[in-house]
Amino acid sequence: MPRAPLRCFRAGTPDPRGSTLLIMNQAVKSAQLRVVIPADQVQKRVREMARQISDDYRDRIIHVLGILENGFVFMADLVRALEVPVICQFIKPRYKQPAGNGPKEAMEIFFSHDAEIRGHHILLVEGLVHSGITSEFLMSDLLARGAASVKLATLLDRQAARRVQVQPDYFGFLVDDAFVVGYGLGSPEQTNRNLPHIASQA
Repeated sequence: MPRAPLRCFRAGTPDPRGSTLLIMNQAVKSAQLRVVIPADQVQKRVREMARQISDDYRDRIIHVLGILENGFVFMADLVRALEVPVICQFIKPRYKQPAGNGPKEAMEIFFSHDAEIRGHHILLVEGLVHSGITSEFLMSDLLARGAASVKLATLLDRQAARRVQVQPDYFGFLVDDAFVVGYGLGSPEQTNRNLPHIASQA
């Protein structure tokens, strides 16, 4: 049985329940991968997102926090397209098993350097939002640290997999549950992050 095509939706495009879909069903193959969002469309959408973010943050400095590892390529291109001052930093959320009788899983955040959060406008940048659990935790944590505002930007949004009530403020494409790589997103072997496009298994 042939593999169903990955469905990708541009921001502002109605989802399947509202009809119109942007379906990228490319037959381009490279090392067992099929291109589903070509590099030129990725770059075009990143520029569009940057213009919207720049308009929303006019006359303010954005503290951009890139979430490792999936968000690093998207963040690099996004901040270069922004037209407002930015301060860049990377963070790495990690689940850990707490000692004692605490919850089964807890999350800790590693900052690339000492972060100044209080009173600043924070933009979290992810490559893909899936369940939303990590995003929700990070946004709540940053607000608790005194951030003036916290918004979320992601290139890919997998809304059907959401387990919590969190929605990105800015997103590039809606995707289904097919496993994707490229543009910062890695395979289980951590390869293919350097691809300029988004691809799935052929």
